[in-house]
Amino acid sequence: MVATVDISPREAEVLELVGQHLSNAEIGARLFISVRTVESHVSSLLRKLEVPDRRALAQRAPEPAGAGPSHPAPVLPAPLTSFIGRVSERAELTEMIKAHRQVTAVGPGGVGKTRLALMVAADAADAYADGVWFVDLVPVTDPRMVAAAVAGALGLGEQPGRGMTESVVAALADRHALLVLDNCEQVVDGVALFLERLLAACPRVTVLATSRARLMVPFERVYPVPPLSLAVDGEADAVALFMERAAAVGWPLDPPLRDQIASICERLDGMALAIELAAARYPTLGLDGITAALSHPLRMLTGGSRAEDRHRSVRAALDWSHALLEPADRALLRRVSVFVAPFTAAAAAEVAGGEEGMVADGLARLAEQSLLVVTASPGGTKYRALETIRQYGTERLAEADELVETRSRHLRWCLAKAADLAVVGADWRARFDAVADDLRAALAWAADKAEQRADACRLARCLAELTFTRHLVGESQGRFEQAAALADDPATAASMLRHAAAVAGCRMHGDDMYRLHRAAAEAAHRAGDTAGAACDLATIATNAYRFLGKFARKLPSEETVALIAQARELAGEDPAAQATVALAEAGRALNDAVGAVQGQPDNSVAETIARAERAVELTHRAGDPLAESAALDVLTGALSWAGDTFAAAATARRRIMLLSSTPNTPAATHELIEALGEAAEASLGTGDLPGARRWARQLADHPLLAEVGHRAMSWLLVADALAGDVDQVLTGSVRFLDAWRRAGSPARSALGPAVAAVLMIHSLRDDHDARREWGTVLGQFGTPPEHTYGYGAVFDAMLLLHHGQAAEALERMASEPGEVWKWVTWIWLHWYVALRAEATVLAGSPDARDRLAEARTIVAGNPVAGAIVERAGALLAGDQEALLATADAFDAAGCRYQSARTMVLAGGDHAVRGMAALAGLGLAPMAPAPRTSER
Repeated sequence: MVATVDISPREAEVLELVGQHLSNAEIGARLFISVRTVESHVSSLLRKLEVPDRRALAQRAPEPAGAGPSHPAPVLPAPLTSFIGRVSERAELTEMIKAHRQVTAVGPGGVGKTRLALMVAADAADAYADGVWFVDLVPVTDPRMVAAAVAGALGLGEQPGRGMTESVVAALADRHALLVLDNCEQVVDGVALFLERLLAACPRVTVLATSRARLMVPFERVYPVPPLSLAVDGEADAVALFMERAAAVGWPLDPPLRDQIASICERLDGMALAIELAAARYPTLGLDGITAALSHPLRMLTGGSRAEDRHRSVRAALDWSHALLEPADRALLRRVSVFVAPFTAAAAAEVAGGEEGMVADGLARLAEQSLLVVTASPGGTKYRALETIRQYGTERLAEADELVETRSRHLRWCLAKAADLAVVGADWRARFDAVADDLRAALAWAADKAEQRADACRLARCLAELTFTRHLVGESQGRFEQAAALADDPATAASMLRHAAAVAGCRMHGDDMYRLHRAAAEAAHRAGDTAGAACDLATIATNAYRFLGKFARKLPSEETVALIAQARELAGEDPAAQATVALAEAGRALNDAVGAVQGQPDNSVAETIARAERAVELTHRAGDPLAESAALDVLTGALSWAGDTFAAAATARRRIMLLSSTPNTPAATHELIEALGEAAEASLGTGDLPGARRWARQLADHPLLAEVGHRAMSWLLVADALAGDVDQVLTGSVRFLDAWRRAGSPARSALGPAVAAVLMIHSLRDDHDARREWGTVLGQFGTPPEHTYGYGAVFDAMLLLHHGQAAEALERMASEPGEVWKWVTWIWLHWYVALRAEATVLAGSPDARDRLAEARTIVAGNPVAGAIVERAGALLAGDQEALLATADAFDAAGCRYQSARTMVLAGGDHAVRGMAALAGLGLAPMAPAPRTSER
């Protein structure tokens, strides 16, 4: 039982959320901790509860006392006031969401749609095993940002390689959840498109929306929200609401006054917002004063539909509330209506004008009249206007001819806030989230105003940079493109488009990289910057070689050749352009060399390396570290293709050192992520397991990859598996598999080594269920040459040797390295050669001595592969001392599994210690090896 195990309070929280089938990213967002911390807690729980995987861990999660299966608490905003009445409406709407997958509560502003939807969602929470989530769409002005708002409410980030809508759909694909989308009317088209995708792909998700108009989507059922009941029978909801709100401000009403209150509520058509505003005035006006104040505007409400009357009743209530304000408070109310998110008194003073103390007093008076909502926050008291009041205030701004002036001040305030956010600190995320919606709203207004174009461009660029730092990479790309469209000069536009292309690379959107660099080249050409245009065109060609897996379509060879030729012509004598063209030519040469193995014309290896080295030299001379990093990447590929593993590894490390001091831009982040993966591979290839794990850990911890654990964890799983760190593999594989499935189970060849590594570990543990599960996953990747002769052969051989099946291992590695070296080089050549040599010895092959001699030459300098070869030599020679020395070598190299294996192979008491070490790693016993020493 969990109760008998010593787990910390935080571990208990994590365990409960694992039981609710939340991903590590979702748990981190819920508990406000990093994904890495969640992983550590999951690892600890796996160990303490002695369960093999996350599925078993979820089954150990405790259930609430006296309840059935546990449900996550609904993620709904806490109501600031009590909910009155609406018994029949609650029941009707609850039944509708049980029967239909998408229900829209429709009604005019102020009728009480949001409060009703929140109560219904809370009532229905237990029916949804994976939770209830509330999404406030009030701050959203761009229909394209609907999915981002939903993702923010769910605690999701964007997954590279897919848009925000796809990321949300993937996260909810197998969830039984209720999603409440509030205030859809201003982005109804965006909501409709989002819901069509969501409901089609997520069969167990129900959506309850509130809107002033129906959404017109296929699944929709409409529930018209009526006004509060007005009957004077002791049960009138409208009267009860008025009396409760009046009592809340310290002025309880006697029951004999119900008839007079009912008359007021009837004048207000039972509209909840209007009634609350009227009740807030009771302490100062009394019932007679409210009646008199309402009489004049309501005499004007004749004709038109009932729905229009309801709109007018709210306006009437707002009109008389507004008329009763002091002139300064009226001005303050209309000016703060430009704020979308909660704001402080200091912010209001900057935007509305006035001394902060006086503005604070005015905000307090507005809050007393229920015209503003007061909320507490770590940053101090904040105020917020309800959407209906914001719209009313905006109309008043226009009537007072203050709209442009106030919006302009708000825009300047947003620019200042964006500049402050350029300095990232411990509380940066919270500070950004607090103002992000205002930045977006200010930009949406300014983008349409010719006189504000320059400031709009600045704000778009700031927002692009900030959202990238916040890992909202889809929005970041769009904002850079928006900044480019707003730029007054084509040179600035070209710069913004290049940034957008770099963000597209981080998103795994190669086709967007292509499109944006094309656009950047055209903008640069218009600006007269032919060298810049040359760099853009050459970069397209280079990216087509370097990042082939990011493209939906492969660029035809003739197109890349034409791009390089055009870039060469435009480059002229510009050093940076010449360097970029040289880089593209080196990438093409490497691509041709790789293609030679597939029957295409070959280029000499020496020429390929020479071209890459020239590109490195030219980019270094040009002083562009990112271009130099790209050139080093091409050189690393050329050296690995030439079979020079150590030179390739040194070049990869050189690339990391170069990038360590570059600014944190999208382009630098894109380069760094690719470089960390390459450095981890390079270290594995040379047997530097500590180095491989260091680079792989940095990659796994990169915040931009938080939502793509399969990509982030890939090389760390391989390194941990080769080292024999079983606990780390088990923990990391949970994140990998969870993220991989949520990403749609992509069969990317780059993920093959990680899947094969995890499969080997489960096989070494004799965990048949897990082995079957991961074998099914690996089967989806097919059998590319890299699997047949590279990582697949290595992991299969390790498993076969563990089980004493040396002949079978030798059969698995029958191909001579010289015949298939192009496929087994880079990180797998040394492992393949060393394990093949050991299998040859243990199988009693007559050519064992020759193979050992050959293997020593190939793996010289590799501490792990070298120790495997020396161990095989010691076994062949029957040299016990030399054999035990290799155990020390494995320990020094951080390879615990091979060290324990050596002790078992040594026999006697050493074998007992070796078996104990294997058991300590969580592995099944190893078959004893036959005696193979020479006679």
